Amino acid sequence: MKDDNQELADFQVHSLKYKTRLTRKYKERKRYEVPNPNQLRSVIPGTVVDIKAKEGQSLKEGDVILLLEAMKMINEIHMPFDAKIKSINVEKGQGIAKNYLMVELE
Repeated sequence: MKDDNQELADFQVHSLKYKTRLTRKYKERKRYEVPNPNQLRSVIPGTVVDIKAKEGQSLKEGDVILLLEAMKMINEIHMPFDAKIKSINVEKGQGIAKNYLMVELE
C-alpha cells in the first residue's frame, strides 16, 4: 500500500544534495539518545550471579562490579573509568531485561 501523502526530506552528503520520501516506520522510530556514562545498563537479558562491589565504594577502571549470566555464559561487568558507586540496582539471583539500569556511578 503506497502512501502518497509522504513529504520529501532533504539530505546532504558532502557536497551532494538528495531528496527522499520518509516512511511512516522511519518517522515513528525510537530516537537515539546519547547514553549517560554514569549509568551502567545491561546490553543483554540475564541473571545476576554475584555482586563484587558495594554502594559508596571507589573503584578503578577495569575492576569487576558484578557477574551477569546471559546465554549460558558468565559476563564480568567492569568499571568503565575510575569512579565511586552511587547505587547498585540489582540483587544476586535477580533476572534483568535488556537496557536495565544495573549500577549508577558518581
